[in-house]
Amino acid sequence: MSDLQNTDQPPRPGVVVTGASGRMGQMLVRLILDHPELRLVGALDRPGQPWIGQDIGTALGGAPAGVIVSDDAVTAIAQAQAVIDFTTPDATVGFAELTAQARAVHVIGTTGLEPAHLAALEAAARHAPIIRAGNMSLGVNLLVGLTRKVAAALGEDWDIEVVESHHRHKVDAPSGTALMLGEAAAEGRGTTLDDVRTPAREGITGAREPGTIGFAAIRGGDVVGEHDVIFAAEGERIVLRHLATDRAIFARGAIRAALWGQDKGPGSYDMHDVLGL
Repeated sequence: MSDLQNTDQPPRPGVVVTGASGRMGQMLVRLILDHPELRLVGALDRPGQPWIGQDIGTALGGAPAGVIVSDDAVTAIAQAQAVIDFTTPDATVGFAELTAQARAVHVIGTTGLEPAHLAALEAAARHAPIIRAGNMSLGVNLLVGLTRKVAAALGEDWDIEVVESHHRHKVDAPSGTALMLGEAAAEGRGTTLDDVRTPAREGITGAREPGTIGFAAIRGGDVVGEHDVIFAAEGERIVLRHLATDRAIFARGAIRAALWGQDKGPGSYDMHDVLGL
């Protein structure tokens, strides 16, 4: 029975997926089309993308879904209750302005956001819920919590390094997840990541500064995502690790966030809020 025919239940929230032709976009579209509590009402892509004007179901190689891929974000988002967005920082800021006007939940998995982007998102969050995370998976968010606790329990004679690996196509480094982990470690030590962060090392760098948090990034092949947080002291090491083998974990987390946000007021949220951690 369709949403219009069923008078006993409210309509399922309508979702717009941005970057619909990308790997995450395609996965999100497939999951939403099969989801019992959501409906796909829009599929957005950049101007000139070959899928523009096609039915998203047909573009994916299946049956028509009744949703045409469009580059008209204003029209698509105006009818949405949620927007799920894994695109680029500039595009995400533009979408945030539209979701704020539509009072729609904006779920953001975009990484590489700079302070100016974050400031714009904070402004948009005064008008609608924004749920943003560098990683949407349950396992990673549990790892973030563990990292914060371990860092708080250990002294500064324990060095902290965050090592991450991703596929050859990833354009930003360190990953958003690596930065989440670094921020958690810094919080555990009662400081901010900006004050203790050491970027990738090269050349004659000198001895390690006590209390700093280092980062290393590996890019190659089709690695979905691997993250290690290494706590190293004299004679011992603790390694906290998360391995992602299926990109669907991020899509499922984003969909869970879109549902969770439906009854939430304006504000900035993250996956710890969604998962009640």
